[in-house]
Amino acid sequence: MKPSIYGLTLAELTDWVLENGQKKFRAKQIWEWLYRKRVDEFSQMSNLSKDLIEKLDENFIINPLKQRIVQESADGTVKYLFELPDGLLIETVLMRQKYGLSVCVTTQVGCNIGCTFCASGLLKKQRDLTSGEIVAQIMLVQKYFDERGNDERVSHVVVMGIGEPFDNYDNVMNFLYTINDDNGLAIGARHITVSTSGLAPKIREFAHNGLQVNLAVSLHAPNNDVRTSIMRINRSFPIEKLFEAIDYYIEETNRRVTFEYIMLSGVNDRPEHAQELATLLKDKKKLVYVNLIPYNPVSEHDQYSRSSKEDVMRFYDILKKNGINCVVRQEHGTDIDAACGQLRSKQLKKKEA
Repeated sequence: MKPSIYGLTLAELTDWVLENGQKKFRAKQIWEWLYRKRVDEFSQMSNLSKDLIEKLDENFIINPLKQRIVQESADGTVKYLFELPDGLLIETVLMRQKYGLSVCVTTQVGCNIGCTFCASGLLKKQRDLTSGEIVAQIMLVQKYFDERGNDERVSHVVVMGIGEPFDNYDNVMNFLYTINDDNGLAIGARHITVSTSGLAPKIREFAHNGLQVNLAVSLHAPNNDVRTSIMRINRSFPIEKLFEAIDYYIEETNRRVTFEYIMLSGVNDRPEHAQELATLLKDKKKLVYVNLIPYNPVSEHDQYSRSSKEDVMRFYDILKKNGINCVVRQEHGTDIDAACGQLRSKQLKKKEA
């Protein structure tokens, strides 16, 4: 299978153009056709020579994904099930926010992190996505709106879908450089957030990526006992090691870190957990932000249920009283397969049946 041309950064595309005997400016022409005019076929690139179009066709495809299912929620959330060239399935979600259209992308087929509450980890990792397959998710969502004749554009990206982004680090970084490039989609770095479950060495590496991309850490517990019971990764990178890496990141970048915290009834949502979290974060008050997330129940993880609104607000109040910036995340798509990985899991079960 030929690779997707979406997998090349502009610098890599420029190298390919020069290696194939073309002028350097041809790379920017191709780039504009891909990301500004958003063509589906190389033959539509009308200002390129026939020879160059043939070489592109010989070496690349444009779109590596097939759209299998689209679910639209009453609140405007759209969930897509895409099929990869090898027949594997991934999910992508578009969310309407007050500030624009935000897309949540997937970086792996399945996940090996093993969080016990998560639908994404129901199926073990089968492979990493290429950078082209990650970029294509953004492109297909954007084309979905282009085809409807409106001027809406994807303005924000969160790398929080199926998989652990830092376990596919190089492909994720190429994806970030591509969507941030001013000559293409030009999605601002500060409008992009990458989430990790806590791969400490990669957090340190991420501090030197050269982009002002936001970092989010899936914390979900204020101590090692609770975190290890719900997140297997805490055995390898316990809170002490994780926070050493986070401290390094903050020192190197002076950028804020968001902590994701899924509220699980009776597990991590007690007042003592809130106070413990506030103590954990107290010396970083100015550069941390806590995102309290209502839990989307997953039938395979029926040992968990969502915290009551009263418990969530009590937790929130304790953090605020301790000077910790926090918010309760707005829910999206609760009338469709809301939890990340649910739609894919359901389709695979149907196939097996």
